[in-house]
Amino acid sequence: MRHAKKNNHLGRTDAHRKAMLSNMATSLIMHKRINTTLAKAKELRKYVEPLVTRSKNDTTHSRRIVFAQLHNKYAVTELFREISQKVGDRPGGYTRILKTGFRKGDNAEMCMIEFVDYNDTYTQTGEKKKSTRTRRSSKKSAKPAETVAETPVAEETAEPQAE
Repeated sequence: MRHAKKNNHLGRTDAHRKAMLSNMATSLIMHKRINTTLAKAKELRKYVEPLVTRSKNDTTHSRRIVFAQLHNKYAVTELFREISQKVGDRPGGYTRILKTGFRKGDNAEMCMIEFVDYNDTYTQTGEKKKSTRTRRSSKKSAKPAETVAETPVAEETAEPQAE
């Protein structure tokens, strides 16, 4: 029976899973967003959010606990200096998972996991960016393109100018 076993093992041994989550957390902290499968992103969210909460209290003890999880001093420094300052007033929910489709090889559901305060498109303080996607119109609703009147181009004289 699997009572009280709520973490996804992701088809890996315990040591492999811990190493993978540590590496993914380090990449997320350093790059602010990463692309991965949906199952890994959901497990990574459970792994990273307590570390971000811990980083709000900048003490030696907190740094040692986070370093024991990440094993990368540059990621720990980035977490405690920049990320904790940006999310200091947020009570939780530091990451966002955006589904991006399916992987071509094995049809695994892919997504992008990112820190909420580092995406200017969705933050409330930043202006909303206009979407760059355009819709293709069908042949039925396509309007004929308006022709632009061509302006006659003045022909240049072949005579050299005398100075």
